[in-house]
Amino acid sequence: MKQRVKVAKTEAALQVDGDKACEEITLAEQVYRQLRRDIITGQIAAGQPLRLEYLKARYGISFSPLREALNRLHSERLVVSMSSRGFRVAPISEDEMWDVIETRIVIDCEALRRSLARGDERWEGQLVASFHALVEARERRIAGANAPLGSGPEDLEERHQDFHRSLIAACGSRWLLELSDQLYAQTERYRQPSLRDENYSKFRRDVGAEHRQLLDAAVAKDSGLAAGLLARHYRETGRMVRHVLALATPECFESR
Repeated sequence: MKQRVKVAKTEAALQVDGDKACEEITLAEQVYRQLRRDIITGQIAAGQPLRLEYLKARYGISFSPLREALNRLHSERLVVSMSSRGFRVAPISEDEMWDVIETRIVIDCEALRRSLARGDERWEGQLVASFHALVEARERRIAGANAPLGSGPEDLEERHQDFHRSLIAACGSRWLLELSDQLYAQTERYRQPSLRDENYSKFRRDVGAEHRQLLDAAVAKDSGLAAGLLARHYRETGRMVRHVLALATPECFESR
């Protein structure tokens, strides 16, 4: 039997089973989540080799669960194989970023249209609540040093993902939801590292207003407007990231 550990649930998991604050997962699941998070946020750089000895030292876990986690991440295209040399973090490129963004628009806009057609009062309530949680997280983040625990960038990004998930939560398609999550992770590989660049804040953009417009269109069940706003929201992020990543060193990029 595989060894299991207890971890705190994410906000999304708590919405499904709010009676239990923790869940039991395998060691492979634990390291998969940790490694996936570190790749998405850029803590482990694009193109970096993922040697088992390095990962064992980083996460304090044995080879078997590491291999299982790497195989899962390979299936999600977050890591790539290097023949007999193991794995490395998938490289990034502008072409790849736009491919992912445009594919995400196709999937998420279809899911959004279905969600608006099927959404009931409970869905609307959860959507509005997720929006207010996002606003509050942003305000706590702006408060900086005086903010309480749990108000850092991780809290803000979790609320951000919750809001986007809530928009499409009523679509009625497990496949659309799973594909949306995978594409979200791929786009975050570009957005997250760019957020730490000082040049990102120089772009004039009111992301909070964009989220408010999305909420209003969704609550009004205006699927055409909502889908158009969502597509523009994703493309605006892509344009900002493109300018920031163009300033980075080229070693992590892969040309097509």
